[in-house]
Parts: sequence; structure tokens; C-alpha cells
Amino acid sequence: MKYCCRCMQPDTRPNTHFSDAGVCPACDYVEAVKGVDWQERLDILADLFSARKRKPGVFHDCIIGVSGGKDSTRQALWVRERFGINPLLVCLSYPPEQTTHRGMHNLSNLIELGFDVVLSAPAPATWRGLKRDGFAKFTNSFRSTELALFAAVPQIALRYGIDLILWGENPALQLGDMKALGKTGYDGNNLRHMNTLSSGTQWMKDAGYTPQQLLPYNYPQPDEFIAADLHIVYLGWFLGDWSLVNNAAYSCADGLEIRADGVQATGDLYGVTALDEDFTPINQMIKYYKFGFGRTTDYCNEEIRLGRMSREQGAALVTAHDHACSPDYIARYCDYLGISVDAFWDRVRAATNRELFDIHADGSIHRRFTVGVGLATEQAAA
Repeated sequence: MKYCCRCMQPDTRPNTHFSDAGVCPACDYVEAVKGVDWQERLDILADLFSARKRKPGVFHDCIIGVSGGKDSTRQALWVRERFGINPLLVCLSYPPEQTTHRGMHNLSNLIELGFDVVLSAPAPATWRGLKRDGFAKFTNSFRSTELALFAAVPQIALRYGIDLILWGENPALQLGDMKALGKTGYDGNNLRHMNTLSSGTQWMKDAGYTPQQLLPYNYPQPDEFIAADLHIVYLGWFLGDWSLVNNAAYSCADGLEIRADGVQATGDLYGVTALDEDFTPINQMIKYYKFGFGRTTDYCNEEIRLGRMSREQGAALVTAHDHACSPDYIARYCDYLGISVDAFWDRVRAATNRELFDIHADGSIHRRFTVGVGLATEQAAA
């Protein structure tokens, strides 16, 4: 395990590749855009909007997938205010057991701000069954729900005859998932290749789910995109100040409600992510035990790249909080899946990366690496 020489990005992130100089793709991108003419990029976006005309009977210029969170709220407001664009907002609705009041407030806030919103709500029983099966098979109950999250937007775009989808950050350039890289910095049609979508639905079929049950989880095929002339554009490529914190600041000014549970419960330094549900911190904690990085790493990386945090400060925060997750959230999650907390931890320990972590006799999990330095053969457990 090695770290980027500039930020806290480890080389264990799926689909990432460091340069010969030891720099991660996201840091390379930040360096590359220092000389960018942002007005020129905005002109490109304006040309993209003007070149795409609504089809007869279509009342929206584009679709934006929303959760009511910081990124989607900023996107919707920005394109409307800056370009006079009328977006249709699409939200994948979680079952009641997973949804938070905070999330409902933020979605309602978008409606009150004057946007049209379509909800996609997969069958709750299938949703729960797939989450249970995903956890048992991959120690990741989000394998299925993330497929539905990503599939809902292009599915509804095809059904409504809308040929432009606006997405937020480019996962290749801004996170380092290079398989999602398109023909240009704003081309999102290769989003289907990102790590989140790579598992597909075959494992669900093997588990006995019918094609009808799996309809909400099927990301449209490339030929469907081509036939509809459907394109995904990354808005983050056009915004020089796109970041977790900046997007939250913009959105809070327009009514966004953020978390109040603290970094010790979520690994979220500022309380601005996963606002619509409380199971994501669990997934981030499990990701930490699999790959050696979690939610705090992503925050610190952005702050380091923006010059608002030193690498040393980032290392201290990652060390303290990257594994954080409230026991209350874990208990609720286990109750939802119908498993015991002991069974949950048995599964997590079985999936823990033994090259990166030691598991002691009492079941506790301990790092074998030093945050910001990496894994050394003779290094003492942290």
C-alpha cells in the first residue's frame, strides 16, 4: 500500500493508477486545471445547451439526478440561474426504514424552490432482499442500491424523451476512477464503467430474482443511448470551485439541512454527505476495512488539493476518523437486514483486508499501515 505524495489517496482505490512520480490522478487533474480559462469552459457548456433542442412535447431541457443533497441542489440551482435551463429532477426514493427526515426536508426544499421532481421507488421487499444478499455475498449491501441509483436517471430520460443528463463530478478526473474517463473531460457516457456499476445484475439473477424485479437495477445499454442520442455531461468539469465544502456552502444558503451527528458518528468532517439516509456511513466504514480508506480520506484529499489543509493535518484527521461509524447506525442497519450485530461483525472481519489490518483475539481490527506513509513489512501495528 502506497500513498500519493501530495494527498492522502492510497493506491488501493479501485481503478486508480499513480504516475511515475507517485501522484494520483485527482492531484494530477488539480495541477492541470490551474491554468484553465473557466470562462472558455462556460462558453462550451452554453454551446452544448444551445445545440440541443427540446423534442416536441418535451417540457424540460435536461435531467439531473438528485437526492436533495449538496451537489444536486447546487447543480439544479446553478443551471437554472446561470443558463435559464429548466431541468427535470429525478430522485431514487429509499424505503421508509432507510430514509431520514433530513432527506425528506431537503427534497421538499427543491420542490419549494420551483423544480419538477420525479420519484423512482423500487419495490421495498426486493430492495431489502437485495441488500441482504449483497451484504452476505460481497459485504456490501450497496451493490444493488447503487445500481438502482445510477440506473434511475437514464431510464427516466429515455422514457421522457429527454436527451441530456447533467451529472456532478467526473469520477475519473476528480476521484481517480479512470475507467469512467470519456472522450472529453465532460463526457459522461462512460459512467457505466466506473467501479460502482461494475458488478452488474448477474449475481442478482443467480440469487433467483426475476427480470421484472430487477427492472429498476438495469443501467441502459450503449445502443439505447445511441438510439436516443442520450448524453451525460459532467457539470463539475465546468466549475472551478466544485468541491464537497463549496457545494454545501452554496446549497445551505438555499435551505439545505445538514447533519448534526458529528464526525465521530460518520467520518464526515462537515456533516454534508449522505444526508438522505444513515446506512452510507456503514458502507464507508466497511470500505475502510477492505481498502484502507474511508469518508474522511475523501474530505481531506479535497481540502489538501485546494490548499486549505496540510498533508500532515489530513493524516491526523484520517487516522482519527476514517473508520468512524455510530453503533446506533449499525444496530438499525442490522435490524433492517434481519441479522444480529455479532453476525454483522463476523462478516466484516471475514472481508477485512489482512494485508492492511490485523484482527486480534478479541475481534478488534487494527491497522498494519501508517496513514500517509503506507505499509512496511516490519512496521508495527498502529
